[in-house]
Amino acid sequence: VQLQASGGGLVQAGGSLRLSCVASGNIFSIYVMGWYRQAPGKERELVAIIPSGGSSNYTNSVKGRFTISRDDAENTVFLQMNSLKPEDTAVYYCHALLQTTLFQLRTYWGQGTLVTVSS
Repeated sequence: VQLQASGGGLVQAGGSLRLSCVASGNIFSIYVMGWYRQAPGKERELVAIIPSGGSSNYTNSVKGRFTISRDDAENTVFLQMNSLKPEDTAVYYCHALLQTTLFQLRTYWGQGTLVTVSS
């Protein structure tokens, strides 16, 4: 199983970016997909998660600005980021909790995509 993230880049404060992450491989079912981020010198933190058939959750600092969504038919999770702030600058990682076709419950991480917000 692999997670491939894309969509990062350089944007001015107040701008928008949309991240995408596609899961591929021997996947039976994806239970939870999410986005984490790690800023320079800081620990990785949860940004948003979306369970299958459930309600999404966000860290307080992005509520009202970021929206997480998923396309289960394409095993893809998105993160729409609006009103970006310099403090949103970080490497963003997608994450999935899924069941493989061998019925193993596993977590997987994408390779990370850099988001840089200039002031």
